[in-house]
Amino acid sequence: MKKRLIGMAMAAILAMTALTGCGTAEDTSSLDSLTFTYVTSPLNLPSIVEKEEGIFTKAFADDGIEVKYAEITSGADQTQALAAGDVQVLYAVGATSVILSAANDADIKVLNMYSRSPKAFCMYSKDESISSPADLRGKTIAGPVGTNLHELLAAYLATADMTVDDVNFVNMGIPEAKAGLEGGSVDVALLAGAAAYQTQQQGYHLITDGEGLINAIIAVAVTNKFYEAHPEIIEKLQSAQAEIADFMQNHEQEAYEMAAAELDLDVDAVKEMAQYYDFSTEITAADKEGFQRTADFMYQAGMIEKELDVNTLF
Repeated sequence: MKKRLIGMAMAAILAMTALTGCGTAEDTSSLDSLTFTYVTSPLNLPSIVEKEEGIFTKAFADDGIEVKYAEITSGADQTQALAAGDVQVLYAVGATSVILSAANDADIKVLNMYSRSPKAFCMYSKDESISSPADLRGKTIAGPVGTNLHELLAAYLATADMTVDDVNFVNMGIPEAKAGLEGGSVDVALLAGAAAYQTQQQGYHLITDGEGLINAIIAVAVTNKFYEAHPEIIEKLQSAQAEIADFMQNHEQEAYEMAAAELDLDVDAVKEMAQYYDFSTEITAADKEGFQRTADFMYQAGMIEKELDVNTLF
């Protein structure tokens, strides 16, 4: 029942998204501005480097297109903004959010990859006796619904033939989950990025990370309508992404320093966390398989009402 209620609530959000998109999305036949989502957490180095260096701004300057940013961290809010025409490019959106949007018939297309980072998604507790999924039965576990962390919890429980219904799963953002763990109101916190690193440094018990359980895919997405109407914009965007990747490779220390300043971390912490990330943009067969596993998980968890062939996203 719990998973079905979650699915119904998330479906309702996306249904409103689709309706909003039908009536208010801007005409993409001409552009004087281009809005990208700007999300820095958990460790979105490409976004931080791009904005600091003004790479998108320079890429579209000759076309007279102003680059704008929308700081939207919620995946559901991101896909709603895309459908409504408030943003044109979701620059770092989770696979779960893309799948949920597509499953509710919204127009969305995966342009390429942003990152993969299964080891950056973690499950922490104060209780060092928790060493298996069975030890989580009945525990209060906090984390964001419909995300890579939600999938991590479900995948970990599934290794012992358990489901999210076997625990008390509470929907919380990452900062709130961390605070709940520290304050004792939750037994386990689902954390990623800087929050996970800080929790590790504080000496909390790592139950598991996502390695071998989830792909933790983050993508870059647009609408099919935008993709088809603006091939020249898509081409310049992809060239700009190549420039970002080049900067990160050839100015690694500078990129780490940018991220440390943006995320209020020390450079050594950023360097250590960055080892867990693959920022290559190419869509691989493994990425598509990861998308499909996530879609299947979401269907089985009642987060989407129908099965989805993820090949329709690419």
